[in-house]
Amino acid sequence: MALELDLQSTDSIKSASSQLAYDMMTYYTGNQTGQIPGNLPPPYYWWETGAMFGAMVDYWYYTGDATYNDVTTQALLFQVGPNADYMTPNQTKTTGNDDQGFWGLAAMSAAETNFKNPPSNQPQWLALAQAVFNTQANRWDDTTCAGGLRWQVFSFNNGYNYKNSISNGCFFNLGARLAKYTGNDTYSQWADKTWDWMTAVGLLDGSYNVYDGSDDLLNCSVVNRIQWTYNAGAMLLGAANMYNYTNGSDVWRGRVQGLLDATDVFFTDSGIMMEVACENNGKCDVDQHSFKAYLARWMAATTKMAPFTYDRIMERLRVSATAAALQCSGGNNGRTCGLRWQDNSTWDGSSGVGQQMAALEIVQSNLITQSPGPLTNTTGGTSVGNPNAGSSNSDNTIVIGAPPAKGQKAGAGFLTAIIILSFVGMLWWMVLGDASAETLPVTRPVPRKVEMRGK
Repeated sequence: MALELDLQSTDSIKSASSQLAYDMMTYYTGNQTGQIPGNLPPPYYWWETGAMFGAMVDYWYYTGDATYNDVTTQALLFQVGPNADYMTPNQTKTTGNDDQGFWGLAAMSAAETNFKNPPSNQPQWLALAQAVFNTQANRWDDTTCAGGLRWQVFSFNNGYNYKNSISNGCFFNLGARLAKYTGNDTYSQWADKTWDWMTAVGLLDGSYNVYDGSDDLLNCSVVNRIQWTYNAGAMLLGAANMYNYTNGSDVWRGRVQGLLDATDVFFTDSGIMMEVACENNGKCDVDQHSFKAYLARWMAATTKMAPFTYDRIMERLRVSATAAALQCSGGNNGRTCGLRWQDNSTWDGSSGVGQQMAALEIVQSNLITQSPGPLTNTTGGTSVGNPNAGSSNSDNTIVIGAPPAKGQKAGAGFLTAIIILSFVGMLWWMVLGDASAETLPVTRPVPRKVEMRGK
Protein backbone atom coordinates (compact mmCIF):
# COMPACT_ATOMS: atom_id res chain seq x y z
CA MET A 1 0.00 0.00 0.00
CA ALA A 2 1.27 3.49 -0.83
CA LEU A 3 -0.06 6.97 -1.39
CA GLU A 4 -2.03 7.01 -4.63
CA LEU A 5 -0.76 9.55 -7.14
CA ASP A 6 -1.44 10.00 -10.84
CA LEU A 7 0.51 13.01 -12.13
CA GLN A 8 -1.68 13.13 -15.23
CA SER A 9 -4.68 13.98 -13.06
CA THR A 10 -5.03 17.31 -11.26
CA ASP A 11 -7.63 15.77 -8.97
CA SER A 12 -5.23 12.98 -8.03
CA ILE A 13 -2.44 15.43 -7.20
CA LYS A 14 -4.80 17.49 -5.08
CA SER A 15 -6.13 14.39 -3.33
CA ALA A 16 -2.62 13.14 -2.54
CA SER A 17 -1.61 16.61 -1.34
CA SER A 18 -4.67 16.73 0.90
CA GLN A 19 -3.73 13.44 2.49
CA LEU A 20 -0.12 14.50 2.98
CA ALA A 21 -1.17 17.82 4.51
CA TYR A 22 -3.56 16.10 6.90
CA ASP A 23 -0.95 13.60 8.04
CA MET A 24 1.63 16.35 8.54
CA MET A 25 -0.76 18.47 10.58
CA THR A 26 -1.46 15.58 12.96
CA TYR A 27 1.97 16.34 14.45
CA TYR A 28 0.94 19.92 15.25
CA THR A 29 -0.49 20.59 18.70
CA GLY A 30 -0.37 24.41 18.81
CA ASN A 31 -4.08 24.76 18.13
CA GLN A 32 -5.06 22.53 21.04
CA THR A 33 -6.30 23.88 24.36
CA GLY A 34 -3.41 24.93 26.58
CA GLN A 35 -0.82 24.75 23.81
CA ILE A 36 1.10 27.58 22.13
CA PRO A 37 0.10 28.44 18.55
CA GLY A 38 3.05 28.31 16.20
CA ASN A 39 5.01 25.71 18.16
CA LEU A 40 5.58 22.08 17.28
CA PRO A 41 6.22 19.71 20.17
CA PRO A 42 9.77 18.40 20.81
CA PRO A 43 11.99 17.38 19.12
CA TYR A 44 11.08 20.06 16.58
CA TYR A 45 12.55 23.52 16.83
CA TRP A 46 10.69 26.77 16.30
CA TRP A 47 12.07 27.40 12.83
CA GLU A 48 10.52 24.22 11.44
CA THR A 49 7.04 25.34 12.49
CA GLY A 50 7.51 28.48 10.41
CA ALA A 51 8.70 26.33 7.54
CA MET A 52 5.72 24.01 7.97
CA PHE A 53 3.21 26.84 7.81
CA GLY A 54 5.01 28.11 4.73
CA ALA A 55 4.14 24.70 3.27
CA MET A 56 0.52 25.22 4.30
CA VAL A 57 0.41 28.58 2.52
CA ASP A 58 1.71 26.69 -0.50
CA TYR A 59 -0.95 24.02 0.01
CA TRP A 60 -3.75 26.56 -0.19
CA TYR A 61 -2.08 28.27 -3.16
CA TYR A 62 -1.82 25.04 -5.12
CA THR A 63 -5.06 23.31 -4.21
CA GLY A 64 -7.47 26.08 -3.21
CA ASP A 65 -8.35 24.07 -0.09
CA ALA A 66 -8.83 26.54 2.78
CA THR A 67 -9.23 23.86 5.48
CA TYR A 68 -6.06 24.89 7.29
CA ASN A 69 -6.07 28.62 6.58
CA ASP A 70 -7.35 29.69 9.99
CA VAL A 71 -4.83 27.63 11.92
CA THR A 72 -2.07 28.83 9.58
CA THR A 73 -3.02 32.46 10.13
CA GLN A 74 -3.23 31.92 13.88
CA ALA A 75 0.27 30.45 14.01
CA LEU A 76 1.88 33.04 11.72
CA LEU A 77 0.42 35.89 13.76
CA PHE A 78 0.89 34.46 17.24
CA GLN A 79 4.66 34.16 16.77
CA VAL A 80 5.37 37.67 15.47
CA GLY A 81 6.77 38.89 18.80
CA PRO A 82 6.29 42.26 20.51
CA ASN A 83 7.88 44.20 17.61
CA ALA A 84 6.09 42.28 14.84
CA ASP A 85 9.37 41.00 13.39
CA TYR A 86 9.38 37.30 14.36
CA MET A 87 11.75 37.91 17.26
CA THR A 88 9.83 36.17 20.03
CA PRO A 89 11.30 36.47 23.55
CA ASN A 90 10.60 32.83 24.41
CA GLN A 91 12.83 31.65 21.54
CA THR A 92 16.01 33.56 22.38
CA LYS A 93 17.87 30.36 23.33
CA THR A 94 17.46 28.97 19.83
CA THR A 95 16.97 31.95 17.51
CA GLY A 96 19.21 32.05 14.48
CA ASN A 97 18.97 34.36 11.52
CA ASP A 98 17.86 31.34 9.51
CA ASP A 99 15.10 30.60 12.03
CA GLN A 100 13.69 34.10 11.81
CA GLY A 101 14.23 33.96 8.06
CA PHE A 102 11.96 30.96 7.56
CA TRP A 103 9.09 32.72 9.32
CA GLY A 104 9.71 35.83 7.22
CA LEU A 105 9.70 33.75 4.05
CA ALA A 106 6.37 32.21 5.04
CA ALA A 107 4.93 35.71 5.41
CA MET A 108 6.44 36.64 2.04
CA SER A 109 4.71 33.68 0.42
CA ALA A 110 1.44 34.76 2.00
CA ALA A 111 1.85 38.22 0.46
CA GLU A 112 2.79 36.84 -2.98
CA THR A 113 -0.19 34.48 -3.11
CA ASN A 114 -2.80 36.84 -1.65
CA PHE A 115 -3.33 34.52 1.27
CA LYS A 116 -6.20 36.02 3.27
CA ASN A 117 -4.96 39.22 4.88
CA PRO A 118 -4.98 39.47 8.69
CA PRO A 119 -7.44 41.81 10.43
CA SER A 120 -6.43 45.45 10.06
CA ASN A 121 -5.36 45.65 13.70
CA GLN A 122 -2.85 42.81 13.21
CA PRO A 123 0.55 42.82 11.46
CA GLN A 124 0.27 42.35 7.71
CA TRP A 125 2.14 39.75 5.65
CA LEU A 126 4.26 42.12 3.59
CA ALA A 127 5.13 44.27 6.59
CA LEU A 128 6.21 41.15 8.49
CA ALA A 129 8.52 40.11 5.67
CA GLN A 130 9.95 43.62 5.54
CA ALA A 131 10.46 43.62 9.30
CA VAL A 132 12.48 40.42 9.13
CA PHE A 133 14.55 41.82 6.29
CA ASN A 134 15.22 45.11 8.10
CA THR A 135 16.24 43.50 11.37
CA GLN A 136 18.64 41.22 9.52
CA ALA A 137 20.09 43.98 7.35
CA ASN A 138 20.95 45.81 10.57
CA ARG A 139 22.84 42.69 11.73
CA TRP A 140 25.12 42.59 8.68
CA ASP A 141 28.51 42.15 10.28
CA ASP A 142 31.60 43.72 8.70
CA THR A 143 33.78 43.09 11.75
CA THR A 144 34.82 39.66 10.50
CA CYS A 145 34.95 38.00 7.09
CA ALA A 146 34.33 41.41 5.43
CA GLY A 147 30.58 41.04 5.96
CA GLY A 148 27.79 38.50 6.11
CA LEU A 149 25.19 37.39 8.62
CA ARG A 150 26.08 35.20 11.53
CA TRP A 151 24.16 31.97 12.04
CA GLN A 152 22.98 32.92 15.53
CA VAL A 153 21.42 36.22 16.55
CA PHE A 154 22.66 36.21 20.14
CA SER A 155 26.30 35.90 21.16
CA PHE A 156 25.52 33.48 24.01
CA ASN A 157 24.26 30.82 21.58
CA ASN A 158 26.47 28.10 20.17
CA GLY A 159 27.19 28.84 16.53
CA TYR A 160 27.41 32.62 16.91
CA ASN A 161 30.85 32.50 15.30
CA TYR A 162 29.53 30.62 12.26
CA LYS A 163 28.56 32.52 9.12
CA ASN A 164 26.49 30.11 7.11
CA SER A 165 24.78 29.88 3.76
CA ILE A 166 21.26 29.26 4.97
CA SER A 167 21.14 32.45 7.05
CA ASN A 168 22.60 34.50 4.23
CA GLY A 169 20.63 32.53 1.63
CA CYS A 170 17.30 33.24 3.32
CA PHE A 171 18.25 36.92 3.51
CA PHE A 172 19.19 36.91 -0.19
CA ASN A 173 15.99 35.05 -1.10
CA LEU A 174 13.82 37.44 0.90
CA GLY A 175 15.56 40.55 -0.44
CA ALA A 176 15.19 39.45 -4.05
CA ARG A 177 11.51 38.66 -3.58
CA LEU A 178 10.86 41.97 -1.81
CA ALA A 179 12.57 43.76 -4.70
CA LYS A 180 10.28 42.00 -7.16
CA TYR A 181 7.14 42.55 -5.06
CA THR A 182 7.69 46.20 -4.13
CA GLY A 183 9.89 47.49 -6.95
CA ASN A 184 12.14 49.06 -4.31
CA ASP A 185 15.73 48.79 -5.56
CA THR A 186 17.13 48.91 -2.03
CA TYR A 187 16.24 45.26 -1.63
CA SER A 188 17.95 44.27 -4.87
CA GLN A 189 21.10 46.11 -3.82
CA TRP A 190 21.18 44.02 -0.66
CA ALA A 191 20.64 40.88 -2.71
CA ASP A 192 23.59 41.84 -4.92
CA LYS A 193 25.69 42.57 -1.84
CA THR A 194 24.86 39.21 -0.27
CA TRP A 195 25.64 37.31 -3.49
CA ASP A 196 28.98 39.10 -3.85
CA TRP A 197 29.92 38.43 -0.25
CA MET A 198 29.08 34.72 -0.48
CA THR A 199 31.20 34.34 -3.60
CA ALA A 200 34.02 36.39 -2.07
CA VAL A 201 34.39 34.09 0.95
CA GLY A 202 33.77 30.91 -1.02
CA LEU A 203 30.37 29.86 0.27
CA LEU A 204 29.34 29.95 -3.38
CA ASP A 205 32.02 28.69 -5.77
CA GLY A 206 32.68 29.24 -9.47
CA SER A 207 30.61 26.17 -10.35
CA TYR A 208 27.68 27.49 -8.29
CA ASN A 209 27.98 24.89 -5.56
CA VAL A 210 26.65 26.28 -2.29
CA TYR A 211 28.59 25.20 0.79
CA ASP A 212 27.43 25.18 4.38
CA GLY A 213 29.41 27.91 6.11
CA SER A 214 32.63 29.16 7.64
CA ASP A 215 34.00 30.11 11.04
CA ASP A 216 34.55 33.81 11.61
CA LEU A 217 37.20 32.97 14.22
CA LEU A 218 39.23 32.03 11.15
CA ASN A 219 37.96 35.09 9.29
CA CYS A 220 36.12 32.68 6.99
CA SER A 221 39.41 31.49 5.50
CA VAL A 222 38.31 27.82 5.66
CA VAL A 223 34.95 26.74 4.24
CA ASN A 224 32.90 23.77 5.39
CA ARG A 225 32.15 22.29 1.96
CA ILE A 226 29.19 20.15 2.86
CA GLN A 227 26.16 20.71 0.61
CA TRP A 228 22.51 20.72 1.61
CA THR A 229 19.42 20.91 -0.58
CA TYR A 230 17.94 23.91 1.20
CA ASN A 231 21.03 26.06 0.66
CA ALA A 232 20.89 25.44 -3.08
CA GLY A 233 17.14 26.06 -3.16
CA ALA A 234 17.34 29.35 -1.27
CA MET A 235 19.93 30.70 -3.68
CA LEU A 236 18.13 29.39 -6.77
CA LEU A 237 14.82 31.14 -6.09
CA GLY A 238 16.57 34.32 -5.02
CA ALA A 239 18.56 34.36 -8.26
CA ALA A 240 15.40 33.64 -10.27
CA ASN A 241 13.69 36.66 -8.70
CA MET A 242 16.72 38.81 -9.49
CA TYR A 243 16.62 37.56 -13.07
CA ASN A 244 12.98 38.57 -13.29
CA TYR A 245 13.49 41.86 -11.48
CA THR A 246 16.31 42.83 -13.87
CA ASN A 247 14.12 41.99 -16.88
CA GLY A 248 16.06 38.90 -17.82
CA SER A 249 19.63 40.15 -17.48
CA ASP A 250 22.31 37.88 -18.90
CA VAL A 251 24.20 37.99 -15.60
CA TRP A 252 21.32 36.65 -13.54
CA ARG A 253 20.26 34.21 -16.24
CA GLY A 254 23.73 32.68 -16.08
CA ARG A 255 23.57 32.50 -12.31
CA VAL A 256 20.15 30.82 -12.34
CA GLN A 257 21.35 28.31 -14.90
CA GLY A 258 24.56 27.67 -12.95
CA LEU A 259 22.70 27.09 -9.70
CA LEU A 260 20.23 24.79 -11.41
CA ASP A 261 23.05 22.79 -12.99
CA ALA A 262 24.75 22.49 -9.61
CA THR A 263 21.67 20.85 -8.09
CA ASP A 264 22.60 17.71 -10.04
CA VAL A 265 24.44 16.61 -6.92
CA PHE A 266 21.09 16.19 -5.16
CA PHE A 267 19.55 13.83 -7.70
CA THR A 268 20.19 10.17 -8.33
CA ASP A 269 20.96 8.90 -11.83
CA SER A 270 17.25 8.18 -12.21
CA GLY A 271 16.35 11.75 -11.27
CA ILE A 272 15.12 11.29 -7.70
CA MET A 273 15.93 14.01 -5.17
CA MET A 274 18.09 12.96 -2.25
CA GLU A 275 19.82 14.60 0.72
CA VAL A 276 23.29 13.57 -0.39
CA ALA A 277 25.08 14.54 2.82
CA CYS A 278 23.15 12.24 5.14
CA GLU A 279 20.52 10.16 3.38
CA ASN A 280 22.68 7.24 2.29
CA ASN A 281 24.54 6.94 5.58
CA GLY A 282 21.38 7.26 7.70
CA LYS A 283 22.66 10.25 9.66
CA CYS A 284 20.02 12.86 8.82
CA ASP A 285 18.83 14.58 11.99
CA VAL A 286 15.37 15.98 12.72
CA ASP A 287 16.06 19.28 10.96
CA GLN A 288 17.62 17.66 7.92
CA HIS A 289 14.63 15.39 7.32
CA SER A 290 12.79 18.48 6.08
CA PHE A 291 15.42 20.04 3.84
CA LYS A 292 14.20 18.50 0.57
CA ALA A 293 10.87 20.26 1.13
CA TYR A 294 12.52 23.61 0.55
CA LEU A 295 14.44 22.64 -2.56
CA ALA A 296 11.17 21.30 -4.01
CA ARG A 297 9.30 24.45 -2.94
CA TRP A 298 11.85 26.85 -4.38
CA MET A 299 12.50 24.91 -7.57
CA ALA A 300 8.80 25.02 -8.42
CA ALA A 301 8.63 28.75 -7.69
CA THR A 302 11.70 29.30 -9.86
CA THR A 303 9.77 28.18 -12.94
CA LYS A 304 7.52 31.21 -12.56
CA MET A 305 10.33 33.73 -12.17
CA ALA A 306 12.69 32.16 -14.74
CA PRO A 307 10.51 30.25 -17.22
CA PHE A 308 13.50 28.94 -19.17
CA THR A 309 14.06 26.52 -16.27
CA TYR A 310 10.61 24.97 -16.57
CA ASP A 311 11.30 21.81 -18.56
CA ARG A 312 14.29 20.70 -16.55
CA ILE A 313 12.76 21.47 -13.18
CA MET A 314 9.42 19.88 -13.94
CA GLU A 315 11.08 16.68 -15.10
CA ARG A 316 12.77 16.42 -11.72
CA LEU A 317 9.66 17.33 -9.76
CA ARG A 318 7.62 14.68 -11.55
CA VAL A 319 10.13 11.87 -11.10
CA SER A 320 10.73 12.75 -7.46
CA ALA A 321 7.01 13.12 -6.67
CA THR A 322 6.28 9.67 -8.07
CA ALA A 323 9.08 8.18 -5.98
CA ALA A 324 8.02 10.08 -2.86
CA ALA A 325 4.44 8.84 -3.14
CA LEU A 326 5.68 5.27 -3.38
CA GLN A 327 7.86 5.79 -0.28
CA CYS A 328 4.78 6.97 1.63
CA SER A 329 3.79 3.40 2.38
CA GLY A 330 4.63 2.86 6.04
CA GLY A 331 3.17 3.14 9.50
CA ASN A 332 -0.12 1.90 10.83
CA ASN A 333 -2.03 3.85 8.21
CA GLY A 334 -0.03 2.40 5.33
CA ARG A 335 0.87 5.83 3.93
CA THR A 336 3.42 7.29 6.38
CA CYS A 337 6.25 8.95 4.48
CA GLY A 338 9.93 8.21 4.90
CA LEU A 339 12.92 10.17 3.64
CA ARG A 340 14.54 7.85 1.11
CA TRP A 341 12.42 8.38 -1.98
CA GLN A 342 15.04 6.47 -3.96
CA ASP A 343 13.80 3.30 -2.23
CA ASN A 344 10.44 3.75 -3.97
CA SER A 345 7.78 1.51 -2.40
CA THR A 346 10.03 0.27 0.42
CA TRP A 347 9.35 2.47 3.44
CA ASP A 348 12.62 3.36 5.14
CA GLY A 349 11.10 3.18 8.65
CA SER A 350 11.43 6.88 9.44
CA SER A 351 8.60 9.31 10.01
CA GLY A 352 7.99 12.85 11.17
CA VAL A 353 7.07 16.39 10.21
CA GLY A 354 10.07 16.77 7.93
CA GLN A 355 9.37 13.62 5.94
CA GLN A 356 5.71 14.54 5.50
CA MET A 357 6.53 18.13 4.56
CA ALA A 358 9.10 17.07 1.98
CA ALA A 359 6.63 14.68 0.37
CA LEU A 360 3.87 17.30 0.45
CA GLU A 361 6.00 19.96 -1.24
CA ILE A 362 7.32 17.68 -3.98
CA VAL A 363 3.84 16.37 -4.78
CA GLN A 364 1.90 19.65 -4.68
CA SER A 365 4.65 21.42 -6.64
CA ASN A 366 3.40 19.49 -9.66
CA LEU A 367 0.42 21.85 -9.66
CA ILE A 368 2.65 24.85 -10.39
CA THR A 369 1.75 24.84 -14.09
CA GLN A 370 -1.88 25.76 -13.44
CA SER A 371 -1.12 28.12 -10.56
CA PRO A 372 -0.73 31.87 -11.05
CA GLY A 373 2.67 33.46 -10.73
CA PRO A 374 3.60 35.34 -7.55
CA LEU A 375 1.79 38.64 -7.30
CA THR A 376 3.38 42.04 -6.76
CA ASN A 377 1.96 45.32 -5.55
CA THR A 378 1.33 46.27 -9.19
CA THR A 379 -0.23 42.99 -10.35
CA GLY A 380 -2.89 42.44 -7.71
CA GLY A 381 -1.02 41.86 -4.47
CA THR A 382 -3.10 43.32 -1.65
CA SER A 383 -0.87 42.91 1.40
CA VAL A 384 -0.01 46.17 3.13
CA GLY A 385 3.67 46.87 3.64
CA ASN A 386 5.80 49.09 5.82
CA PRO A 387 9.34 49.74 4.57
CA ASN A 388 10.38 50.77 8.09
CA ALA A 389 8.93 47.70 9.81
CA GLY A 390 11.34 46.16 12.28
CA SER A 391 13.40 49.34 12.52
CA SER A 392 14.09 50.86 15.91
CA ASN A 393 12.11 53.97 14.95
CA SER A 394 10.15 55.29 12.00
CA ASP A 395 13.05 57.48 10.84
CA ASN A 396 15.52 54.61 10.75
CA THR A 397 16.53 53.82 7.18
CA ILE A 398 18.80 51.11 5.93
CA VAL A 399 21.99 52.34 4.29
CA ILE A 400 23.45 50.18 1.53
CA GLY A 401 27.13 49.70 2.15
CA ALA A 402 29.62 49.00 -0.58
CA PRO A 403 29.67 45.28 -1.30
CA PRO A 404 32.99 43.50 -0.87
CA ALA A 405 35.07 43.26 -4.01
CA LYS A 406 34.81 39.95 -5.81
CA GLY A 407 37.38 37.54 -4.51
CA GLN A 408 38.07 39.68 -1.47
CA LYS A 409 39.03 37.75 1.61
CA ALA A 410 40.34 39.41 4.69
CA GLY A 411 43.55 37.94 5.97
CA ALA A 412 43.64 35.72 8.99
CA GLY A 413 47.21 36.38 9.98
CA PHE A 414 46.30 37.39 13.48
CA LEU A 415 44.93 33.93 14.19
CA THR A 416 47.08 31.42 15.93
CA ALA A 417 48.26 28.29 14.20
CA ILE A 418 46.55 26.23 16.87
CA ILE A 419 43.09 27.56 15.96
CA ILE A 420 43.67 27.05 12.25
CA LEU A 421 45.01 23.54 12.65
CA SER A 422 42.19 22.55 14.98
CA PHE A 423 39.51 23.74 12.57
CA VAL A 424 41.14 22.09 9.56
CA GLY A 425 41.61 18.96 11.63
CA MET A 426 37.94 18.96 12.56
CA LEU A 427 36.90 19.20 8.92
CA TRP A 428 39.32 16.39 7.96
CA TRP A 429 37.95 14.17 10.71
CA MET A 430 34.40 14.89 9.54
CA VAL A 431 35.27 13.93 5.96
CA LEU A 432 37.00 10.72 7.00
CA GLY A 433 34.16 9.87 9.36
CA ASP A 434 31.45 9.74 6.70
CA ALA A 435 33.09 9.54 3.27
CA SER A 436 33.12 5.75 3.22
CA ALA A 437 29.33 5.73 3.31
CA GLU A 438 28.86 8.45 0.68
CA THR A 439 29.14 8.73 -3.06
CA LEU A 440 30.60 12.19 -2.48
CA PRO A 441 33.11 13.38 0.16
CA VAL A 442 30.56 15.30 2.19
CA THR A 443 29.68 15.02 5.84
CA ARG A 444 27.69 16.61 8.55
CA PRO A 445 28.25 20.34 9.09
CA VAL A 446 28.88 22.21 12.26
CA PRO A 447 25.97 20.59 14.15
CA ARG A 448 22.57 22.16 13.83
CA LYS A 449 20.27 22.85 16.71
CA VAL A 450 19.26 19.36 17.63
CA GLU A 451 22.77 18.57 18.74
CA MET A 452 24.03 21.99 19.80
CA ARG A 453 21.01 23.07 21.77
CA GLY A 454 19.51 19.95 23.17
CA LYS A 455 19.19 21.45 26.62
